Amino acid sequence: MDGLQSWTWSYDGWVMLGGLLCAVAASLPGNFLVLRRMSLLGDAVSHAVLPGLALAFWITQSRSGFPVFAGAVTTGLITAMLTQWIRDVGKVDEGASIGVVFTTLFAAGLLLMSQAAPRVDLDPGCVLYGVLEASPLDTVTIAGFGIPRVVLMLSIVLLINIAFIVLMFKELLISSFDPGLATTAGCSARLMHYLLMVIVAITTVASFEATGNILVVAMLIVPPSTALLLTDRLSRMILISAAVAAASAILGDAAAVTVPRWFGFRSTSTAAMMTVCAGLIFLVTAICAPGRGLMAVWLRRQRLSLRILAEDTIALMYRLDERGADEPVQASQLSRKLLSSTLQTWMALQRQRFRGWVVAELAGYRLTPAGRQAAAALVRSHRLWETYLVHEGVDAGVIHRQAEVLEHFTGRSLRDKLQAEGPASDRDPHGSVIPTEDPDLAPP
Repeated sequence: MDGLQSWTWSYDGWVMLGGLLCAVAASLPGNFLVLRRMSLLGDAVSHAVLPGLALAFWITQSRSGFPVFAGAVTTGLITAMLTQWIRDVGKVDEGASIGVVFTTLFAAGLLLMSQAAPRVDLDPGCVLYGVLEASPLDTVTIAGFGIPRVVLMLSIVLLINIAFIVLMFKELLISSFDPGLATTAGCSARLMHYLLMVIVAITTVASFEATGNILVVAMLIVPPSTALLLTDRLSRMILISAAVAAASAILGDAAAVTVPRWFGFRSTSTAAMMTVCAGLIFLVTAICAPGRGLMAVWLRRQRLSLRILAEDTIALMYRLDERGADEPVQASQLSRKLLSSTLQTWMALQRQRFRGWVVAELAGYRLTPAGRQAAAALVRSHRLWETYLVHEGVDAGVIHRQAEVLEHFTGRSLRDKLQAEGPASDRDPHGSVIPTEDPDLAPP
């Protein structure tokens, strides 16, 4: 808390703004890397630009200027082209070709960096991990107002990325989902691929001083991956990923000052904490996302399991009635036969009671007329499937398990087709009578 109370715009504000610009700028092209399933290629480009950076440093004796961008963009294009060439010519997996190219170029870049460091104010650790905290010390005066060079550079890169996506949105959309269709429509999918790699390379170079080449990968991938869990529309995905990136930067800046104090330390790496916050946001989203989150998937599976068990209970009660068991059925008896717990069976019976298909009596449970009709439809579906599968040449020894699954997803129209296409018989392969279906009493 003391750290937040001593927060000042002249220093902390610029640090936070630099991280925010870096995160948002990286997240924008990252959406298309995620959609194209090229997340590893973004990692490769962000690492493989090191040789271009090192050569530019070595030649110009400076960390800024056009040669740095030119060297990085050239290396990024070489990475993309070499990856494509190895995959096409060598007939190897894309992941393998990416691994060969980016590890080789990254290692060469580290060697060049270590040789260039004594001549240029350059630290390989700075390139890898970033020094966002030192960005307010290097300023550029514009209209008499000092602006950190990193903030100015990242602002320009963010505008370039926004302009690229706005102007090329349709082409990026088509080429990301169907490269063949894009080429047929007159949009070169390969050209869009290389343009995207140029944008990724420029963003990486502009970000390496803020978050480092390693940590910028998280901003390229994590916010778009988080957004993909929340929406299926590309426009919304881009906006959500930008919001997640901005939130990660703001929370990371605050956490870098406050969290270490809980453990007796002064502060920690702001860029690293931003990445941690992005990962935590992704984790929470992966658990709680309404459509694709783990909890949502688990709840859907539980509801489906309960529905199937509820249908199995009334189907079993119907079969017991067929055998002449006129007395009510107890939940424990159903549990033993269905291999389910007593609680699960009780919940299934309560579901059927709510629907009016089962009535509770002192001695157990009994089907209502509507429940008997619904159970008859399930049993009819099961036996029609068994009859149809045997008719199609499936071994009679395995048809029961298949029909046990299919019966829960078979409606009236499909039952009519099964009856029409199967053999003209009122009994299934096991000799059991196939129930008739009265349309006037058909269950909902």
